[in-house]
Amino acid sequence: MSTEQHQPYIVLISIHGLIRGQNLELGRDADTGGQTKYVVELARALGEQASVGRVDLLTRRVVDASVHKDYAQTFEALSAKAQIVRIECGGDGYLPKEELWDCLDSFADSAIEYLKQQPRLPDILHSHYADAGYVGVRLSNLLGIPLVHTGHSLGRSKRRQLLAAGHSKAALETRYNITQRIEAEETTLGVAERVITSTQQEVQEQYGLYNHYQPEHMRVIPPGTDLQQFHPPTGDEASHPMAAELARFLANPHKPMILALSRPDPRKNIAELVCAYGESPELQQQANLIIIAGNRDDIRDLDTGAQEVLNDILLTVDQYDLYGKVAYPKHHQSSDVSALYRLAALSKGVFVNPALTEPFGLTLIEAAASGLPIVATDDGGPTDIIGNCHNGYLINPLDRADIAAQLLQVLTCGSAAWETLADNGLQGVQHYYSWQAHVEKYLQVVHPLIDRTETITPVPVKRRQQLHHDRALFSDLDQNLLGKPEALQPFLTALQANRSCVLFGIATGRRLDSALQAMKKHGIPQPDVLITSLGTEIYYAPNLLPDTAWERHIDHLWNPRIIRRVLEGLPGLKLQPKSEQSRFKVSYYIDPQIAPDIQHLNSLLHQEGQAVNVLQSFGQFLDIIPVRASKGLALRWFADRRDIPLERILAAGGSGADADMMRGNTLSVVVANRHHEELSELVHEGVNIFFATQPYAEGILEAIEHYDFFQTCEVTA
Repeated sequence: MSTEQHQPYIVLISIHGLIRGQNLELGRDADTGGQTKYVVELARALGEQASVGRVDLLTRRVVDASVHKDYAQTFEALSAKAQIVRIECGGDGYLPKEELWDCLDSFADSAIEYLKQQPRLPDILHSHYADAGYVGVRLSNLLGIPLVHTGHSLGRSKRRQLLAAGHSKAALETRYNITQRIEAEETTLGVAERVITSTQQEVQEQYGLYNHYQPEHMRVIPPGTDLQQFHPPTGDEASHPMAAELARFLANPHKPMILALSRPDPRKNIAELVCAYGESPELQQQANLIIIAGNRDDIRDLDTGAQEVLNDILLTVDQYDLYGKVAYPKHHQSSDVSALYRLAALSKGVFVNPALTEPFGLTLIEAAASGLPIVATDDGGPTDIIGNCHNGYLINPLDRADIAAQLLQVLTCGSAAWETLADNGLQGVQHYYSWQAHVEKYLQVVHPLIDRTETITPVPVKRRQQLHHDRALFSDLDQNLLGKPEALQPFLTALQANRSCVLFGIATGRRLDSALQAMKKHGIPQPDVLITSLGTEIYYAPNLLPDTAWERHIDHLWNPRIIRRVLEGLPGLKLQPKSEQSRFKVSYYIDPQIAPDIQHLNSLLHQEGQAVNVLQSFGQFLDIIPVRASKGLALRWFADRRDIPLERILAAGGSGADADMMRGNTLSVVVANRHHEELSELVHEGVNIFFATQPYAEGILEAIEHYDFFQTCEVTA
């Protein structure tokens, strides 16, 4: 029977959190956020479609004095054809999602009983998150109904984030039941006939971590946007309180606005935007810069990362004397955000997202829906958004001149061209990113499953025993990968062919921004882990998540002010520019002919109670980093958290700073172009150090063959 004759009955399953039809308590806790809003709006939007017969949203019933009585109602209508159905699960009290695993079988049994009482069984089950996936698998298997799944947040990515934040592996099991969650996700991905994601990047970089990664089953459907909240200016925006709040910063508040809105996170790259603005007199003449970077009472009360971002912003404003041209208010309400977009649109301005990487880019869609042209990073979701909406321009977020040029292209294009960009954005949002567009594409995805016009080949579910990747390859950047461009592509091709079991890491002395710029220039894809600034910083794919636990670990006994004082004025030492310094690295140029030797420098520092690592490389650079930091120590920190034995790590080094990465139980290679004195002593270190006959990336490929590194690569999980 075709879908024209048969209006489908769709069941959505979203178990945890507090779900109701009106006044969602978003942010009440970790379980009541974007997912709860999405499933309610999806259910309501589906119920409004003439082609849909009925929609039930199954969730957990909660009878608890600490929450509203709404959550105790068994049924709640969302529209004439859509309702919330609350199922008993684990007693009456409100429980966090981590405590629901033991009662999910009971929820599944009760849900089956409910569904069998209905006039007919559903045509589609759609589970949301791992707990609902567990239930959805049981219902699908017992009732023979196709299962669709949306992960929202994935356990493997969450595990990486929590480890990076300093949580122990034991704590992850005790508090988060992370292994149980990941196993449920694996099983769900093996059973689900369709998996719906927001971006293609999410498909490749998050779901790609799983054994049951089946890209042919995945469909990208961007989430819908609330077009009642985000809309073009109505004319009364000038009276909004945010207009007065911004005006108090600005000498000429009537100029067009360059609006940036994000968390104060280093990955959002706001300080680089301020530098680009500060280095462009034309941009300063054309527009004011408005920075909305979270809320604060006192910067000193924020976490270290946020402090660094906001301090950088303020110092950069001062450096370029941008007072009267940049607004950076301390507070805003969530309800002010839509007004800020409209104020910027009313001023004929532009919205900018200069993030180093942006998985989706919801703010870009909100800006477009508000009639505001956009300029955004060329890394991640903005590529799709601008490609669909044609309402702005992509930028290299590490190129200040490019940032300024693209902003000026919007600001100086003339009224007619600006209006065209704004109108393109409005039409693009309606076509691609509205709830109507979302459910239309959603129904196109599920109709073939309902009609059984597509044959889905089942994939047997295997129990996962350990990590998906059972080994890792680490390489220096400049000395190993960049020296011979024609040798790079064969290496990257071989690596990509084995990424199912080999993690790829880069360990470099460069800062993060410099490393990303070099990788972009040479077409090197983002690695799984990026160790920068000589091992003082660790970042994880796909979102360059910083390992804050590592930062806290290496901060032990670190006092850069004393280091600079002790070494000040010594012959043959000159501080490198500010751009080469970082929080955990003090860098000098050294003339070995007249400078004290390393032993003497160490002695001077020890006399002042400074236990540090002093590294000299290429005969001209001297770097001082915390005693707990180095490329080798960072590599071992990573290996411990990923449970990868050192014997399964191949390290390719290029300078003396790489020596401790290559010593010990790792497999190591020194490529032919760097057989110099800084690494020559490794000849005597052991059998696991291979001196290649080929230079650069060709030497790494030679070592891969020597160690049979890929041939024995197995997905053991």
